Amino acid sequence: MATETNRRPTSPGPPIRAAGILLFRDEPRREFLLMRHADRWDLPKGHLEEGETERDAALREFEEETGIPRSAVKVDPDFRYESRYQVRPRKHPERLVPKTLTVFLAKLTEPHEIRVTEHQGYRWWPWPPAGSIQAVAIDPLLAAVEAYFHHSPAPEKSHGQDLHQDRR
Repeated sequence: MATETNRRPTSPGPPIRAAGILLFRDEPRREFLLMRHADRWDLPKGHLEEGETERDAALREFEEETGIPRSAVKVDPDFRYESRYQVRPRKHPERLVPKTLTVFLAKLTEPHEIRVTEHQGYRWWPWPPAGSIQAVAIDPLLAAVEAYFHHSPAPEKSHGQDLHQDRR
């Protein structure tokens, strides 16, 4: 007869940390970029490497997944979105592991061709979006961006159009 005291509970493992960028452009009109997976739209994002900050990881993953160099984007220093949820790691699908995703807002500062490397495609979506894109992951982020655009103070110095211009 087996007893429960002989079994060790499986550890969920260390929390997973990931970071990504929601990129906007103003030309030809205000739009934001999403990448296409087989079954959903997503941000260019990925896991942090050891010793890496969220911002550095977001920029590295963004560059790797879009081909747009970090020198062609400007990260908004005042916006930071965090989402916490549980995932099943590929190596241990029997486990649920906590994951924290940090998203930064950025603006494309110069035109650049997108080079898709890890996705099936991409799309520039008009801002604001006409409806729901992905209820669980993307829509809450876009709602946070909308609130940020409406409630953030205007920057003291502006160099051309900025991410705050959509305030009503």
